Amino acid sequence: MSRRSGALVAGLAAALAFGAPAAPGVAAEPGPRVLHAAPHGTGDACSAARPCSLTGARDAARTLIGRDVRHARDVRVELADGTYELAEPLKLGAADSGRAGHAVTWAAAPGARPVLSGGRAADGWTENRDGTWTAAVPEGVAPRQLFVNGRRAVRARGAACSAATCDATKDGMTGATATGIAQWERPTGAEAVIKVRWRNYRCRITGVAGDRITFAQPCWANSASGTDRTGPAWDSTTVDSARYHGVAFFENARELLDKPGEFVWDAEDRAVTYLPRAGEDPRRVHAVAPVTERLMVLDGAHDIRVDGIGFAYAAYHQLATDEGYAGTQAGLTLTGATGPTDHAGRYYTKPAAALTVRGGRHVAVDRAEFTRLGGAGVVLEAGTKDSSVTRSRFTDLSSGAAYIGDTEPDPRPELAGERNTFAYNTVRRAGVEYTDAVGIWAGYEAELNVDHNTLADLPYSGISVGWGWNQPEARESVLRDNSVTGNRITDVMRVEHDQHDGGAIYTQGAQPGTVISGNYINRSAYGNTERDGNGIYLDEQSSYIRVERNVITRIGYKWVSNWADYGIQNHATGNWTDTDTPALAGTGSTMRDNHTELDRLPAAALAVARRAGARPERAEQLRPDLARAGRATQSSTDGEAPAAYAVDGDTSTDTRTLAEPGAWWQVDLGEVRPVGQVEVWNGASTATADFDVQLSRTADFTDATTRHITGKALRPTLLEFGGRGAREPARFVRIRLAGSGRVALAHVLLHP
Repeated sequence: MSRRSGALVAGLAAALAFGAPAAPGVAAEPGPRVLHAAPHGTGDACSAARPCSLTGARDAARTLIGRDVRHARDVRVELADGTYELAEPLKLGAADSGRAGHAVTWAAAPGARPVLSGGRAADGWTENRDGTWTAAVPEGVAPRQLFVNGRRAVRARGAACSAATCDATKDGMTGATATGIAQWERPTGAEAVIKVRWRNYRCRITGVAGDRITFAQPCWANSASGTDRTGPAWDSTTVDSARYHGVAFFENARELLDKPGEFVWDAEDRAVTYLPRAGEDPRRVHAVAPVTERLMVLDGAHDIRVDGIGFAYAAYHQLATDEGYAGTQAGLTLTGATGPTDHAGRYYTKPAAALTVRGGRHVAVDRAEFTRLGGAGVVLEAGTKDSSVTRSRFTDLSSGAAYIGDTEPDPRPELAGERNTFAYNTVRRAGVEYTDAVGIWAGYEAELNVDHNTLADLPYSGISVGWGWNQPEARESVLRDNSVTGNRITDVMRVEHDQHDGGAIYTQGAQPGTVISGNYINRSAYGNTERDGNGIYLDEQSSYIRVERNVITRIGYKWVSNWADYGIQNHATGNWTDTDTPALAGTGSTMRDNHTELDRLPAAALAVARRAGARPERAEQLRPDLARAGRATQSSTDGEAPAAYAVDGDTSTDTRTLAEPGAWWQVDLGEVRPVGQVEVWNGASTATADFDVQLSRTADFTDATTRHITGKALRPTLLEFGGRGAREPARFVRIRLAGSGRVALAHVLLHP
C-alpha cells in the first residue's frame, strides 16, 4: 500500500469510527451530551419529549460547548424524522465547534430520515381551458425549478435557432421575427440558452426592437468577448465567436408551453403555469419550488460531523438576477460588470450549494443525501482542510455534486485547500439544468483524495481536478499529491447535451505526485459525431501525473489524451483499453506496458473494474471483433489514409477515400462468419453521412443485406443484424455512400 493510499484509508476509517466504543481494558469516556430537534420543535430543553427547533438546538449545543473545557464531552444533536423547512440556512461557526479533542455531531436520530428543505409548496391549482394548471405564488418566491410529485418539471422551451438567424454580437442578437419572439406577450420573462463547446450561457431578454433582441447586463457582456475577462487569451468560445452555432433554445415563455411536464413562471402575475403529465390530478399533486439558497453553512467551523441528514430543494438565485449565467467552465461563471483582467479564471464564481463549508477543519459529512437541488450539492472552500464527504448520495441536481477548493493558484497558507476527501459517494444525474457542470470539481487542492465514488449519467466531465489552463498566473501553484482512485465513471459527456472537449477524468495544471489509478471508465462521449470526449484527459498544463491500472472502454475519442506540448512528465502505465492512441505529448512523458486494442477484458481488468465505485459492481465486457483479422480495402485513397486505419484499433486515425460517386470501404473476413452487430465510427476529417451498410456472402454483393443510415455516422453508429439472437452470415461487409462524396472512418467493428 502506498503512503497516499494508507493515508486515505486511515483518514476515512477515522471519519467513520467516530463514536465507536472504547477498546477492551480502556476506561470509556462519558457518552456524548445528546440534544433533540424536530421539524416543529419549540421546546427549550431539547429533550426527546420537548425537542427544539434547529436553531434552538444549535444555541443549546453552543452553551454546552462553551462550558469549562476540563469537563468537555462530545455533543450530539439528533434530528427527528421529517422535513425541516428553512427560510435561511442553519449557520455553524467556531462557537459551534468541538474542542479539547471532542466533536459536535449533527445526526439523524435512530431510524429517522430528516431532510433540510429550502422548498415551498405551490398549491391551489386552477385548471385552465387549454388543459394547463395555474397556481399563485407568494411574494419572495420566484420558481426557477418546479418538482411535481418529486419529479422535476422542465421550464417550457422552444426549438433551436441557428447562428444565421440568431446572429449574436457583443450587443445582442437578431432573430426576434423568425423565432416569433417579437409577437410574444411578455418576452422579457424569457431567456436564451446557448451552448458553445464546453460553456453554457443563460441570459434574460430585456427588450425586443424589430428583429433585434437585447439581454440583461452584465450577463450578456460577460458572455461575449468584450470584457477581456472571459478566459484564456486564445479562448474562442464566447457568444460572439466563430464557434457559436446558435441558440440551443429559448425558455420560459407562455407561448412555448406545449409539452406535458413543462412549466412557465410569470413574474408580473406572480403565477406558475404547468402542463400536467398524464394521470396527474391538481387536487392530489404536490409541487415544490426551491426558494432558500443555502441550507447549511459551516463558516470557520471545526471538529463537526454531519451524519445521515438529507438536503433538498435548495435554490440558486444568481440566475434570477441580471448576472444570469455566463459560463466559463465546469459550472463556474463570470460575474460582475467590471473586474481585474485575468485569463486564468481566478475570479470566477462557483454555484450556490445546499451545504457550504468555508475555512473548515476536520469537518466530516457522512451518509448525507442531496437531491432535487437548483444548484450544487456541497462546496468546500476558503482553506477547508482535513475534511471529508463520504458515503453520500447526490441525484437530480441542476449543477454539479461537489466543488472542492478555489481558483487562486497561490493562496495564503490558511486559505489553501489541503488533505480533503470525497469518497464512497454516488453521483447520478448532476448538471441537469446547467449541463456544463461537472460531477466533482476541484480547484487548487493539495493531497486531495477522490476515491471509490460512483458517477453516472452526467452531461459533461465526471471528475475535474486542477485549474488555470496554461496562463502565467497558474504555471506554479499549490496543486500537488492528489489522488483519483477506484472511481466508477459511466455514461458521461452524454452527447444529447452538446457539451464538448472534456473527459470522464479531467485535469489541468502541474500536479507533482498526483495519481489517477484503479478507475473504471465506460462510455464517455459514446455516440458523438466528432472526436471530442476522452477517457482520461490531461489538458493544458497538466504535468507530473501518473495514470496507472485504469480500465477505460467505449470512449468517443482517446482513452488518454495529453495533447499539449507544455505538459511535462506524465506517465501512463499498465492500463486496459479497447483502442489505441498516440503517445503522450510533452517533455519526458511516457506510455508503457498498456494493454490496448482489446476485444475482451482479461480477468485482472475485470477485477479492477469490479472494485471501482462506491460498492462492487459488474463491468460491461467487451465484444469480440471479427474485422481486425480481416483485409480492408476501399474504392480509392486520399493521401495517407489507407483502408486499414479503420481496423487498426485506433479511433484517432481515419480512412479516407477520394470524393466520388458511390465511394466505399469494405472488409473481407476470409470466410463466411455470423455477424450480429456492426459498429461504424465516424472520422473527423470528413463526416461520413447518408450511407449503406451491406453484409454479403459474396464479393459482388448480389445477396447483400442492406441498412441505410441517414445523416452523419456517430462514434459509433450501432446496427443490429439477424434479430432475436440470430446472426447474419457474411464474409464481406461494405460501407457505401448512397450519393457522391468521401467515406472517412475511424473504426469499424464487427461483433458475432
